[in-house]
Order: sequence, then C-alpha cells, then structure tokens
Amino acid sequence: MRIDFLTLFPEMCKTVMNESIVGRAQKKGAVEIAYHQIRDYANNKHNRVDDPPFGGGMGMLLRAEPLALCIDDLISKIGKKPHFIYMSPLGSVLTQQKAIELSQMTHIAILCGHYEGIDERIIETYIDEQISIGDYVLTGGELPALVLADTVCRMLPNVLSDNVCFQEESHYSGLLEYPQYTRPSNFRGREVPEVLLSGHHANIHRWRREQSLLRTAQYRPDLIEKAKQKGLLTKEDLEYLFKITNTSTEK
Repeated sequence: MRIDFLTLFPEMCKTVMNESIVGRAQKKGAVEIAYHQIRDYANNKHNRVDDPPFGGGMGMLLRAEPLALCIDDLISKIGKKPHFIYMSPLGSVLTQQKAIELSQMTHIAILCGHYEGIDERIIETYIDEQISIGDYVLTGGELPALVLADTVCRMLPNVLSDNVCFQEESHYSGLLEYPQYTRPSNFRGREVPEVLLSGHHANIHRWRREQSLLRTAQYRPDLIEKAKQKGLLTKEDLEYLFKITNTSTEK
C-alpha cells in the first residue's frame, strides 16, 4: 500500500511515521509513505498558500491553486488518481471498520488542511471522502492525518507480527478489550486474576470474552447495541450480558 501526505508540515508527519511499528513496516516494504510540501506549488515570491476568505470573516484559507497543482503533480507522477481523503470536521468519524476498509485499498492520499480550511472547489474537484477524528478543533490536519495513517497501517499484512495482535484489540470485534496483566503476579497486594495463571486456555478465552462484554457494557453500552444489531454476539454472550444486567439491577 502507498500513503501520500499533502501538507504544510511534511517533516512533522515524517518524524511520526518513521518511528515504531510503522517505521519498521516501511523498512520491510509493507507500506510506502510519501510527503508533499504544498508550499512548493505556491508560485509566488513568498511561497504564500493562504488568503482571506471572500465575504469576510476571521482567519485564512488555503488557496485552490497551490493545492490543485500539488494534487495534479502527484496524479501525473503516479499515473492515476489515488483515493483522496480530506481531514475535516464535516467528515464521518473515523472507526476501526473504516480503517479496515481503507487498508484494503492500494493507494490513499491524505490532504491536511490548515488555518480555517481549504477552498471548497478543491473538495468538489478532488476529494473522495472526508474523515474526522472527533468533535473538537485542532490547529491543522496533520495530527488527524497521522492518526488515520497509523490505524490503517496497523491493518496491513506483515505490519504486525500476527493478525491476533489487532483482532483482539478494542473495537476490532465491536467490543472494548479485556484487562491485561504481566509480572509480577502480585503487585502491591493486588493479585492477577487466578484464571490467567491456570494454563486452561478455554477458561482464559471465556474470561477474556466476559471481561470485554463487561467493560463494554459499563463504558460504551452503545457498542453493545451495535454488536447486537450486527450479529456479533453469541448466545453465551447474550446470556452473560443478561446475567450481569440483572445482577446490577438487583443491587
């Protein structure tokens, strides 16, 4: 897979993406990541890429021309148009399912906005999809773009050591992840649950599933409802949820 960042701060993006798991994934060829400086397409003395919006108002907008030139140059160099994403509060909120969907593409390009955003004509002409990482305001689109790229890269073949690494994580199965422990088994008087030390894999698997159900019911009951609607819960899951719900009510 290839991911392109179109940004005013390519070094910022490169610094993050070259570290840890994604950095190692690039070295072994599991993903290719490229960066494009929007200012390189400003075509003016001071490399200005922004202007005040027509109609007045606070802030500045990224101009259409340098953005279009940057995008056109990318398309020309690779010979086709990638799936273009603009990080925007207008977009649908990023989910694990969206990350999985994007990871199955061969090439995505992420446009990072700045200031008050970008000229609407760029969205109308080039953007295939707008994505948000939450209902809050950030200085620019680089952080959201990095979040998106990271969660997509983790889904790619040969990035993690085994598919189990992400299949058991929060949200992948529609539920929150179960609690986890490591040595020592007794930390300041707090013991690791005995079942995890038993070596009985079936019991450990069921305990982890029940803990995922319990945590999700406590902290994100909306995910339980979604899991029910999608048919992701087994008969045993539903029986356990009924049990803990009734126990909570009786108390």
